[in-house]
Amino acid sequence: MILTTTEHISGRELETLGLVRGSTIQSKNIGKDITQSFKTLVGGELKAYTEMMNEARALATKRMVEEAEQMGADAVVCMRYASASVMQGAAEVIAYGTAVKFK
Repeated sequence: MILTTTEHISGRELETLGLVRGSTIQSKNIGKDITQSFKTLVGGELKAYTEMMNEARALATKRMVEEAEQMGADAVVCMRYASASVMQGAAEVIAYGTAVKFK
């Protein structure tokens, strides 16, 4: 499966199949939340949250690709990510794009 943030794939004519998306809501356990809150006092990267967001993006992307494959897509163009805080220590990540088939 080809994933691209561009509207076109060089050398390919595309047939649009439709919107595809994948999402997840992730959180860390209370212990990680507490240790990360202490980290905000001294500054620096909150590695547990960086890891959480990387895992969330990977899972959202996987779910989007699975939806595209179910539609018979060869690629997803105009792929994007969006995220939002759902509650303290939890974030939603959405991967979305346009599923296309090669002509």
